[in-house]
Amino acid sequence: MARILVTGSSDGLGRMAAQLLIERGHAVVLHARHAARGREAMAAVPGAEAVLVADLASLAQTRDLAAQANALGPFDAVIHNAAVGYREPRRLVTEDGLAHVFAVNTLAPYVLTALMLRPRRLVYVSSELHRRGDPSLNDLAWERRPWNGNKAYSDTKLHDVLLAFAVARRWPEVRSNAMEPGWVATKMSPRATGDLDAAHRTQVWLATDDDPAATGTGGYFHHLRPKAPSGATGDPARQDRLLAECERLSGVRMPNA
Repeated sequence: MARILVTGSSDGLGRMAAQLLIERGHAVVLHARHAARGREAMAAVPGAEAVLVADLASLAQTRDLAAQANALGPFDAVIHNAAVGYREPRRLVTEDGLAHVFAVNTLAPYVLTALMLRPRRLVYVSSELHRRGDPSLNDLAWERRPWNGNKAYSDTKLHDVLLAFAVARRWPEVRSNAMEPGWVATKMSPRATGDLDAAHRTQVWLATDDDPAATGTGGYFHHLRPKAPSGATGDPARQDRLLAECERLSGVRMPNA
């Protein structure tokens, strides 16, 4: 039995992954943005061990989430599932002065990875749209560029793969991988036509399975199979640049091996 934290598990694919993990006999800790969502999550996922509450748009609350998780002890796996979508019509600014999409989708998993006790496995949920992300890593917080919600989301999904690969390179004792669920019908994309039932299973597989394909590190997967990511993600210099920018914007340093 493994013990897993699933961020963004009050609904959607995160909740589905949590439910499947519990069905398979694992211990699961949920995460929700606020207390009301937390109560809903616990009601919707019977058997969950606990729910941690934090708004990942806030650096202070994300730091607190890491502290809450560490107080529960180390996890065998963390699934970084939480994300906001590409429909924001303008650059929404967080309390920290950052673009909302970047704060939740990129900076929060970076901060949690840096501050939490290291699990045995890390799973970062990306998207096929990471291929459209800007590999230059210029203006991550969209302070100078004209706002484009779709591009901003695609950027963050590229960042998630870069983060997964950077961690895999820096922490060889941790199995760090990224995956894409496919274009499936969720609150983010209600009209999507992909295989919803298959979407969450790769998260669970990478977090718990002993299949040799699931126990490597630095991989990218779709529906339980390896898939080639954007070529930009394999560049160690680009990975390190993302870490440096995230450190600058968050004040949190990623530990070395």
